[in-house]
Amino acid sequence: MLVSAKGMLQEAAKGHYAVGQFNINNLEWTKAILTAANNMNAPVILGVSEGAGKYMTGFKTVAAMVNAMMDTLNISVPVALHLDHGSYDGALSAIDAGFSSIMFDGSSLPFDENLAKTKYLVNLTAGKSLSLEAEVGAIGGEEDGVIGTGEVADVNECKTIADLGVSCLAAGIGNIHGVYPENWPGLRFDVLEEIKKAVGDMPLVLHGGTGIPDEQVRKAIDLGVAKINVNTECQLVFAAATRKYVEDGKDRQGKGFDPRKLLAPGYDAIIELVEEKIKLFGSDNKACFKND
Repeated sequence: MLVSAKGMLQEAAKGHYAVGQFNINNLEWTKAILTAANNMNAPVILGVSEGAGKYMTGFKTVAAMVNAMMDTLNISVPVALHLDHGSYDGALSAIDAGFSSIMFDGSSLPFDENLAKTKYLVNLTAGKSLSLEAEVGAIGGEEDGVIGTGEVADVNECKTIADLGVSCLAAGIGNIHGVYPENWPGLRFDVLEEIKKAVGDMPLVLHGGTGIPDEQVRKAIDLGVAKINVNTECQLVFAAATRKYVEDGKDRQGKGFDPRKLLAPGYDAIIELVEEKIKLFGSDNKACFKND
């Protein structure tokens, strides 16, 4: 059964580790991430962007697939199905489809509008087994058509949104989606420290986990980050493994063209990567906690 991400993130914040959100794009992605989390006895958040949801024919299809797969694979770790960078309408649709966690990304809106819509969603999800992530300060780069310039969040705005009662908060601290450029200056830990002081026990979220040096990831966790999002890196290792399979001519050997064989190296690569990230985040063997 799907669970809210609230309990797992509160425990992560207390325990000074982070839960990984790994975005899913199809059946192979979903199976690989669930398998890796189960192997590592780690709570996991399956992220779904609106674009990926549309690609998989809609949120209801995604929710049905995830629930059925958890049952068939005997997944025993806590799993949250989370809308990633959702619009206001997208958040409502995801709730209706059976998602257990939603992100409303109002960072591109005027702050008053972001505040008002986030407040409505806080009231809507109150008393339900749903977690709500909000964002202040657009994350740089592009995520499925959602483009951010890489803002540094305003600390006072972060506190105002946190005080509404959201489950966790994503705040721009110089992080970006996609591959980081060579001249990237790094995370703004000074801003992260200020935000953490302002929001107290609120679990913080680090988007754009691909390419951030391990030592910066560990420091971010020490400073209060309890959820780290990974998407691009899974795409890169899947593409590299699939490319190698084809370039090695394995698709021309016997029935190597069978999609179950063609996609297997990429599937295995995602499992390996997710297990590595879970160890880095410190969430291995953290599957047991009291859920909200």
